[in-house]
Amino acid sequence: MASIKVLGRARSDIDVISRAGLPLHEFMTEAADALLSVVPFVAGCVSTLDPATAMVSGTLKLEALLGRNDADVEWARIEYGDDDPTTMQALLLAGRVVVGMSQETHGAVERSVRMADLLVPYFGFHDEARVVFADRAGAWGSLSLFRGGDDRVFSSDELGFLELVAPAFTRGIRTGILAQLGRTPRPLETGPAVVILDANDRIVQTSERARQLYDRMASTPQGADPLLVVQALVSGARRNAREGTGRAPRVRIRTVDGEWLVLHAALLSGDTDRSGEVIVTIEQARPKEVVDLVAGAFGLTARESDVMALVLRGADTRHIADALHLSPYTVQDHLKSIFEKSGAASRRELVARIYFDQYGLRHESAAG
Repeated sequence: MASIKVLGRARSDIDVISRAGLPLHEFMTEAADALLSVVPFVAGCVSTLDPATAMVSGTLKLEALLGRNDADVEWARIEYGDDDPTTMQALLLAGRVVVGMSQETHGAVERSVRMADLLVPYFGFHDEARVVFADRAGAWGSLSLFRGGDDRVFSSDELGFLELVAPAFTRGIRTGILAQLGRTPRPLETGPAVVILDANDRIVQTSERARQLYDRMASTPQGADPLLVVQALVSGARRNAREGTGRAPRVRIRTVDGEWLVLHAALLSGDTDRSGEVIVTIEQARPKEVVDLVAGAFGLTARESDVMALVLRGADTRHIADALHLSPYTVQDHLKSIFEKSGAASRRELVARIYFDQYGLRHESAAG
């Protein structure tokens, strides 16, 4: 483990980077470099998650995983289809921030399906440190760091350091998600955007519109392999149907054009020949879905989110006060806090930040 002085410098660097307003890919790259200087690893992956569902929406591979996506589908099947207590969703539900697999299993890492079936035999990784980057809005991202058989396992001090820098990573990811400006998307084919997978998770049908949206997702700098996202959703849908978890698998993803999409999966019913098929639907995100995510990224409280939603509908202070049963002075206090957190100087600028930055030139349709 690095010295206290070096650790302090790395923590300070990550904190400064998280407050710089960097685009997502840039923040993830710089923060990971700072982390590598004090917590060595042979490979790693920083992922973005949808805070509403903790489903993976983007990835940045590090070191030995650079350019590797050959095991992504199997990883997604295990991560979202298994009940391992160290999946990111399980850690989030348990209120845990960081876990080291060797420490968690007392050295018997093969007790983890992910370690036994994928990481050890396929990559030769013998320890993994997992971190969830979350706040009151949900999980915005996660980090997995790996070490091989010849490396020492992640120590308690190293895991403690990862927990200390988790809030800065959360902040940087939240800010970075909004930093990519929207622009007018290229025309797409009309019709539904759907992908159908059979009982063995093989894609059997894909619409032309879905293929075009695949290309946009894959072209985003921090975008996940669309096959990974689809498999995560499919595994989540199968698990939901099997266990009745009530967690509908869906994820919001931003494309290279700055456009927000929503992907969700559902098990199809039908005759026995097609039993077990899953349909994944890709749609343009509705304004409320984007506004909810933006409110979380700004770090707004529930009441501030309510106030912002009414501002976006054009309500003045008196109407907001009446609708939320608040005094006009309280509304003004909430507005001041919203402006500070969003970096907007006025209501007009707040509306522009959300509908122009996040919706490109679709301001009028979004406001309706």
